[in-house]
Amino acid sequence: MAKYSAVKTTCRPPQRKTPADFRSAADVFKALSNANRLLIVDALSSGERCVADLTELVGLDMSTVSNHLSVLRSVGLVVDQRRGTQVFYTLRNPCVMNIFCCLDDFQASRAG
Repeated sequence: MAKYSAVKTTCRPPQRKTPADFRSAADVFKALSNANRLLIVDALSSGERCVADLTELVGLDMSTVSNHLSVLRSVGLVVDQRRGTQVFYTLRNPCVMNIFCCLDDFQASRAG
C-alpha cells in the first residue's frame, strides 16, 4: 500500500450520532471489508483510474471489478465519469485514506 502522510488528518468537531449515522458508517465499513475493494481504493488514492487499469491491477475480470466499483459507488466512496466508451473512477473524498493510516498504525502496534 502507498504512504498516506499527505492525507488530511483532522476530523470534524464531534457531534451526537444517531443510530442512522452508525448504520451509514457500517455500510461504508462493509464496502471496505473486501481485500480487492481495499486495493481499488488504495489505487484510486493516487488519482483517477479507468476500469481497464483497475482490472489489470486487481487481476480479476472486468465484470467483477465493475461489481466491486458499484459497491464502492453505492456507499459514496467513489464517483465515476464516462468518457466515450471508458468509465473513470476517483475517490469522492480522499480523507477516506485516513482509515488506511489508522489500520497501518493499528497493525504495527499489534506486531510490536
